[in-house]
Amino acid sequence: MSPGFALREAHAHIYQAGRALNMVDLAACESVEEVLEALGACEARSGAVLAHGARPESWVEQRWPSADEIESVARGRVLVAWCFDYHALIASRAALRAAGIDERTPDPPGGIIERDDQGRLTGVVCESAALRVWESLPEPDAAERQRCVQAGVRALVENHGFVEIHDLKAQRWLGGVLRSVVNELDGAVHVRIWPLLEDLDEVLETRRTWESEHVRLGGAKIFVDGTLNSRTAWMLYDYADGREDHPRGIAMMTPREIEEAVRRCDAAGVPLAAHAIGDAAVRAVLDAIERVGPSGSGFRIEHCELVDETDVPRLAELGVIASVQPCHLLYDMEALARGVPDRLDRVLPLRELIESGLKPGEGLIFGSDVPIVRADPEDSVLAAVERRRGDGPGPPPIAPSQAISREQAWECFRSTVGV
Repeated sequence: MSPGFALREAHAHIYQAGRALNMVDLAACESVEEVLEALGACEARSGAVLAHGARPESWVEQRWPSADEIESVARGRVLVAWCFDYHALIASRAALRAAGIDERTPDPPGGIIERDDQGRLTGVVCESAALRVWESLPEPDAAERQRCVQAGVRALVENHGFVEIHDLKAQRWLGGVLRSVVNELDGAVHVRIWPLLEDLDEVLETRRTWESEHVRLGGAKIFVDGTLNSRTAWMLYDYADGREDHPRGIAMMTPREIEEAVRRCDAAGVPLAAHAIGDAAVRAVLDAIERVGPSGSGFRIEHCELVDETDVPRLAELGVIASVQPCHLLYDMEALARGVPDRLDRVLPLRELIESGLKPGEGLIFGSDVPIVRADPEDSVLAAVERRRGDGPGPPPIAPSQAISREQAWECFRSTVGV
């Protein structure tokens, strides 16, 4: 169904989406056996086996492959397979060695290196530890980067009809590449880039060399917590099946650090986009914005997957945009049911957010987080309206009282380019 107006993808990762097209896709796997078969069949052109889309929460075994199972298909090679949320991965021993990780390596700040009961590495690493492994791999050259960005943009424009794309966690070099790619499309799309806050100064310095009518700086991004599937999203209460050392997930930043991020962005004249999935993370961002009282507008919270009832009205009161990806509900239903069974009524409180004053398309905006999940806007409309996967068998709807209308859901995708 077409809504009859131009569409905006409010949360994408363009380069990663293009790069994922050349990786082993594990999204259709239903068991560890199928995962191992897919990885073992890969003839890695670069010498490394790279995969994405792993969903251990939904596999028959409800677990990652063991370290020995991974070694059986890695055969001494570097092998890295991302969880679909890109916050955790499993790595072969060769990949861990390349990243300088062994049994004696402590968990890095904001990260987890999983070990079994005997202290041996399982191969699973989360958050900053996962980035450490990924960043130890050879980076594609400039030509390959260009191809990946081109593929990512074209897929969003040609397959889904988006005329506006927001790239959250844009690479320092992305602006210049995007300008070239967008010019090839004759201005068919407008892109707003949001680099990490740590990269903002460098991006501001180069801004005049790449910014144009169709490619512009949107703001800067921070990560306040992790994700549901890794049980690293920062919660107000313990997970029902949380990690022993992190029962409420991980706070990636302190309240003071979040407050300083708000101040830095406001001083630079750009808004901040804060990744906050858990209800504690959402509250921490709102608290920081309330304390600082930024003079600028457009500050955003990305995801808002769980929001405490007392914090719902604060978004509208503080002028904070809720940038939400309802489609994640379709993939997170098992994780939510196991992790927060007593708080499912706080999952994606879309109806309450609208009733509290967030206008669809302005204060409440939708995206997909591609390549975390596919970019089809129909998925988010389905999740926002039905609160379940569809008409077939599967888990029951989650928080059906928070459902909104199809018209409201589509309105959250309305592009404001030219308005």
